[in-house]
Amino acid sequence: MPDLPADLEQLLGAVARASKRIADTLRTGDAHTKSGIENTFGDEQLHLDVVTNEIAFEELRACGLVHIASSEETPTEEDLGAPKAAPGEGFSVSFDPLDGSSIIDTNFSVGSIFGVWPGRGLLGRTGREQVSSILTVYGPRVTLVIALPQAAAGPRTVQLMLQHDSTWEMIHESLRVAPAGKIFAPGNLRATADNAAYKQLVDFWIAERYTLRYTGGLVPDVYHVLIKGKGVVTNVVSAAAKAKLRLLYEAAPIALVMECAGAASCTAPGPNGEHPEPISILDLPIMGLEFKCGVAYGGVEEVAIFKKLMYPGSSIDAQS
Repeated sequence: MPDLPADLEQLLGAVARASKRIADTLRTGDAHTKSGIENTFGDEQLHLDVVTNEIAFEELRACGLVHIASSEETPTEEDLGAPKAAPGEGFSVSFDPLDGSSIIDTNFSVGSIFGVWPGRGLLGRTGREQVSSILTVYGPRVTLVIALPQAAAGPRTVQLMLQHDSTWEMIHESLRVAPAGKIFAPGNLRATADNAAYKQLVDFWIAERYTLRYTGGLVPDVYHVLIKGKGVVTNVVSAAAKAKLRLLYEAAPIALVMECAGAASCTAPGPNGEHPEPISILDLPIMGLEFKCGVAYGGVEEVAIFKKLMYPGSSIDAQS
C-alpha cells in the first residue's frame, strides 16, 4: 500500500500473515472442541481460540516492531521487546484473534480484530491515537479491512482479498458509508426487555421498514455495513443484559475502521449512569484491559437517530 511508513507497512504485513494462517486453521480446525481453559474474563475457550491466539502472537513477535501486545484471550500487556524498532518508535497492538467463536460451529463468517497504537503501552490511551486498525473476515472469501487515519489523501478504509497464490489484492481503495441507509444489526437485543429507549429504537427501525441483517458476529455485521455502504450496528446494554464488548480489543479498533470510512461511532448509556453523554468510541479512555461499553456504528444520520432516542434530553445536539 502506498503512502505508508515502512514500519507500519511491515506490521500490517505481519497481521496479514497471521490472518492467512488463521484462515487456514479455521478451514479444517475442530469448531466444537473446548480447550478446558478459561481466560481471565471467565470465558471458556475453544481449542480454536487458543490456536488462533498463538498464531497472532507468533507473527507479531516475529515482525520485531511490537513493544506490547495484548489479546482478549490472554488479557495482559505482554512485552514483545520490539527488537527491530528504531529508538522511540515501534507499536503496541491489541487484538481479538477469533471474534464470533460462538457461531463458528454453524459455519457462519467470523473475524479477527487488531488495533495498532504508536509507541509503548495501551492503558490510559484512546482509540483516536491508533495509527491503524484491521478487521479480517473469514467467510467464503478472506478479506482484510484496514483503517488508515494518517493516509496522505486523508483518512480512509481499504479492502484487500486473499488470492489463491496467498497474496493479497487491493479490491477497494476507499470504502465509504453513506449518512443514511435502512439496514440495522441490533446486537444484545435482549436488552430491549428492560431498556425502554432501546425498545423504542428497535420499534422505530421496524416501523420505518429497515432491513434486518444480523449474524451474531460483530465483525461480519460491521463488514456488511462497510460493503453495502449504509446501515447501523448497535450493541446496547441494560441492567439485565450487561455490556459484552471490550473497548480495547473490539470497540475502539472497529470505531476507527468505521470513522475512517466516513461513518460515526457512539457510546451507549449504561444502566448505572455510565456514559451519560454520547461521545465517539474513539474518545473513550482505555482505563482497563477489561473495560466494556455499549456501542453504535453506522452512517452519520443513523447514529444521530441512535443518539436522539438513546440519549433523550442530552445536551449534545442529536444531529452532531
